Amino acid sequence: MTILVTGGAGYIGSHTCVELLQHGYDIIVVDNFSNSRPESLHRVKQITGRTFQTYYINLLDKKSVEKVFLDHQIDAVIHFAGLKAVGESVAVPLQYYQNNVKGSLILFEVMEQFSVKKLIFSSSATVYGNPKTVPITEDVELRATNPYGRTKQMIEEILLDTAHADSSWSIALLRYFNPIGAHESGLIGEDPEGPPNNLLPYISQIAIGRREQLRIFGNNYPTADGTGVRDYIHVVDLAMGHLKALEHMQKNHGIEAYNLGTGKGYSVLEVVDAFERVSGNQIPYTFVKRRPGDISSCFADPAKAKKQLAWQAMRGIEEMCADAWRWQRNNPTGYRIISEKTPMQKPTSVFLMH
Repeated sequence: MTILVTGGAGYIGSHTCVELLQHGYDIIVVDNFSNSRPESLHRVKQITGRTFQTYYINLLDKKSVEKVFLDHQIDAVIHFAGLKAVGESVAVPLQYYQNNVKGSLILFEVMEQFSVKKLIFSSSATVYGNPKTVPITEDVELRATNPYGRTKQMIEEILLDTAHADSSWSIALLRYFNPIGAHESGLIGEDPEGPPNNLLPYISQIAIGRREQLRIFGNNYPTADGTGVRDYIHVVDLAMGHLKALEHMQKNHGIEAYNLGTGKGYSVLEVVDAFERVSGNQIPYTFVKRRPGDISSCFADPAKAKKQLAWQAMRGIEEMCADAWRWQRNNPTGYRIISEKTPMQKPTSVFLMH
């Protein structure tokens, strides 16, 4: 079975590629490397001992997308590709709507054109906005509060309409909570461009000496220690959720949304404490004002995924932090494997990697 993975060089995409290959699937990767690096895919091959083809393509280029479908017999698509920074989406919303929504529309049109109607969509818990209650179930009202979240919500609505119009589609909407950690090999992990937007890579970069201090936004939330609580999930557990969804859609049609989270929330200070224990490094921090729109607590009810997909998260917070630290320790500058004087260049034209 051949799976097209868009955005396969990214953080979650690369870990999912590893699991797909190790479970006997063939893959084709499409990526424009706007927030990822080709090196991650070389390391996927190193981990798995398998080869696959990679196309340097922007999904907005419909002709190039069509050529991939013409050249390969694709059975299903896992769609990760998209811009993903909440703050950036507020600053440049048109770029996010153009890239995420229009790019997805083009992909879905080509899938329909070639009668490929099995799709796993990389959605996000941001579609829930500020939830009224926790844990969050899939049937609550979607109320995304920023352009990034709204692109995910819009794409979900497009897919709902598509599946209702044509019952031969099989679609899983996977709503991620907060992925952290890295592959146990230490070869692939989270490598953000510029200052990290997420907690764990920021902590890791402090521990390795790239940053000085963690700023914790707010210490007066109605939580046990006053800091915000989130549902952190190991990226490999998250990757396995895609395989379980893929197995499920072989026997089922229609569209379903699933929360991929642990069902347990950890505060910022609990994550810092866990990281300090496994790394042996002290993480200096200071408290600053809350960010507008931040909420006190957000964690999943993952019961639906457990019941329907036979999936549940297996790894705890210390294992998540230990794996994140191993990745950072082994790769102090991420995938940037040559000197800062000659930074690694991304591809400048369409190409095929073997």
